[in-house]
Amino acid sequence: MSSETPRNLKETVGRYGIWSVGLRNEDPGRRGELAEAAAELEQLGFGTVWLGGSSAARHAVPLIEATSTLTVGTSIQSIWQYDAAESAADYAEVEAAHPGRFLLGLGVSHAKLADQYRRPYSALVAYLDALDTAGVPADRRLLAALGPKTLELARDRSAGSIPYLVTPEHTAKARAILGETPLLAPELKVVLETDPTRARTVARDYLAMYLALPNYTNNFLRNGFTESDLTNGGSDRLVDAVFAWGDESSIRTRIDAFLTAGADHVALQIVDGGSREDLPREPWRKLASLLG
Repeated sequence: MSSETPRNLKETVGRYGIWSVGLRNEDPGRRGELAEAAAELEQLGFGTVWLGGSSAARHAVPLIEATSTLTVGTSIQSIWQYDAAESAADYAEVEAAHPGRFLLGLGVSHAKLADQYRRPYSALVAYLDALDTAGVPADRRLLAALGPKTLELARDRSAGSIPYLVTPEHTAKARAILGETPLLAPELKVVLETDPTRARTVARDYLAMYLALPNYTNNFLRNGFTESDLTNGGSDRLVDAVFAWGDESSIRTRIDAFLTAGADHVALQIVDGGSREDLPREPWRKLASLLG
């Protein structure tokens, strides 16, 4: 892969993006609401929207059509839910209609969420092989890589990595493995709350489902946390490492820590105790304001 394309990709995705499950909603009655929200995010200066859940190219189309420059990526598309031929055909259709606006973010999901989950690394390699055969360019796909082996695969077979639920320390290690050129775009959860007890309560309520998934807990253990950090909803140390909360200065400092550690882009997810299907537009505005 040439160094020029990833540099252009970094400019395209921008410094900050929004990670959202709500923006992938398939309810036809909400299409106008999604379009309006995407247009506002573009106006607020966010370069990219990352569609949470097991999203696909079709979920990106309404947002792309409602905007002029916004990049939309899947974060992630599960390799177990969508086969490679289907993914390649969907990618080709979106790319033909909207060149350069869509990024295919791929991941292996979790054993508890995919009945067919077996040998995930080998399955991901085979999936990338199939995408190669179908003509999906490596520089338009990204991997949700956590461990060293998958980060190396992201470096060698994609445009970079979009890791979820990580810390600045993980970001620094990931950058060392990826090298300078590939895109590194970690996700970071933001709680716009200054009271420590309330902020951590909201964070723990959201974190609970992830602490039941070994891919994440094993990654925490690889990166300096202990079993005690993973009990009782997560220790303060863990919560404070994977959530940004506090006043505007504290949140900005936490976001900047990922950039200093080597991230090119940070995908910001608002966590406020509401439904994952919500579109937290006022918090997005506050986030844009504190980012300047």
